[in-house]
Amino acid sequence: MKLSSIFLSSEDGSTERLVQYSLLYFGLYVIYTILTKKVEMFLGCGGTVFTVYSTIGGMIIPVIVVFALGWYKFKSSTYIKFLGMNMPKEFLYIIPSGVCTAIVIPTTTLMYTLPISVMVAMIIMRASIIVISRIIDQIQIWQGILKKKVYWEENVGAIVAILALSVQLFVKVRTDNGLEIKFFQLGAGDFDFLHNAAALTIMAFYLVAYSIRLYIMNYYKNTRPKGAIYDTKGFFAIEQIASVITIMIAGIIYYYSASVDFNAVDYAKTFAYQFKSAFDAVPNKWYYALLAGVPFGISAFFSVFLFMFKGRTATFAGLVNRLTSLIAGTTSTIILWVFFDFKAPKNEDWIALVLIFVALYFLSKSEIRRAKELIANKEISGTPESK
Repeated sequence: MKLSSIFLSSEDGSTERLVQYSLLYFGLYVIYTILTKKVEMFLGCGGTVFTVYSTIGGMIIPVIVVFALGWYKFKSSTYIKFLGMNMPKEFLYIIPSGVCTAIVIPTTTLMYTLPISVMVAMIIMRASIIVISRIIDQIQIWQGILKKKVYWEENVGAIVAILALSVQLFVKVRTDNGLEIKFFQLGAGDFDFLHNAAALTIMAFYLVAYSIRLYIMNYYKNTRPKGAIYDTKGFFAIEQIASVITIMIAGIIYYYSASVDFNAVDYAKTFAYQFKSAFDAVPNKWYYALLAGVPFGISAFFSVFLFMFKGRTATFAGLVNRLTSLIAGTTSTIILWVFFDFKAPKNEDWIALVLIFVALYFLSKSEIRRAKELIANKEISGTPESK
């Protein structure tokens, strides 16, 4: 693969297209993270109020794009009758995937609103996606849906990636008075979420919804007959429309049904109070919070395109997606530290970053093998020697 080809047009399913999507996802995630931190400081508000407006900003962009570009006109080879209309058969599972997306978005942010340490919970949630992706591959292999083999390099990459997340969880490295490494150094409140019913419920909904969504994405990808239409843009469009509608309905129901106990000492810290206040007492310059979510909304395109990348296993695609976001997160921390006087990355973060690049090395070896396989099967064009 020539370096110049990364920045030029590329074929769907090619390594060049994979790198393009990864770089775009990485860049947008970095911009979103930095912008979020700076806008929160500029507005002097954060938490649920900021999350509500940035989430709205993130949802608006995909919907505008899918309608403006006509992606909502899903291309299908199979139609069924529904309420007297011809409907693509794939809608039977793409719409439920959108409902799952509507669950994933708020459960991710809701975890940050709880009065507990969420560091451990979030690391577990991230690592779980890698494990879930591998399980989905195995299930679909057993079902005869996935015809491809999961390469050993992909399995090693998954193990190293989980190890990288484990370093952030279980290892503490100090260099103040010489190198000192301590294992299993968790804070007293790090596992508080295990004793918090709300946290466990949120995590359960997140993991179940993400599992169903990833299964559906890979079901669609792996059940396309050779030469059949593979409309990832249409899939994204219908999923996003279903997700936005679901979130809007749920938000309206919650706004009018949730009650705030104003006699409680910490009522202002409750999610119900903060959610309602976001609309009852609109913050000044709320549009800045809205704009902060725009890069996240754009990154959603490439996140989905990576998960559904043509010809790749769920293990591989899930790893590329998660590792890209993890590198982006660390990069954002470094930029904020160097240029904006935020906290420096921890020693454990640097070690985890090294391990993430090791995982990427194994993924690159896997990609070389997969590209040759796809070319040999005429799923993409090119010659094996060119990859």
